[in-house]
Amino acid sequence: MAKKSRASELVGYSFLTIFANDDTIDEHELGMLERLALEDLQVDEKERQVLRNIFSRVERERVTERVWTEMQAFRAKYGV
Repeated sequence: MAKKSRASELVGYSFLTIFANDDTIDEHELGMLERLALEDLQVDEKERQVLRNIFSRVERERVTERVWTEMQAFRAKYGV
């Protein structure tokens, strides 16, 4: 059976939860993005593109060091 990309769920979650309430990302929100993208244990190209767009909107000064570090580690590990 072919894998179903979760790209549309990532987009929906980011705009309804992350950027709608405070225009930045916290630990819980980042964790949810990671869980959605890794539900099938891999990140496909559509999911990578969506995550690149989401992460590009995150300003380092507006997140905790822990969130920034985890986001950068996720980006490096999965080519986001």
